Amino acid sequence: MSKFVEAMDLYKAEMTKMGLEFDETLLTAVAKGLGPSIYNSDSSKVSGSDQSELDRVKTNFLIKKLGLEDGTALDEAIAGVIEQMGSSNRNKYRAIFYYLLVKKFGKESVYAAGE
Repeated sequence: MSKFVEAMDLYKAEMTKMGLEFDETLLTAVAKGLGPSIYNSDSSKVSGSDQSELDRVKTNFLIKKLGLEDGTALDEAIAGVIEQMGSSNRNKYRAIFYYLLVKKFGKESVYAAGE
């Protein structure tokens, strides 16, 4: 089994455990978009307590990748995803975190072209 398939199985199991319904095609596209970072134990997760990391998610993903305008809505969305995944959950996988942000802002079209 490839590392990517193993990672996807892990993400799907984690989302099921959290009771989240998900679009497997979109989740796969988001994970592919993250490239090799999903294979590194540190970069594959988002630290909900590290403000500099949350700022990077906001700047590099929400603003640059998804094309959203900076503002409090972005911070609120990030906080909402942290809460949705469980603030005490130490396994906030980046692919799931980003997937939930894509869904929250209705930006599925960014991944529609098979990115």
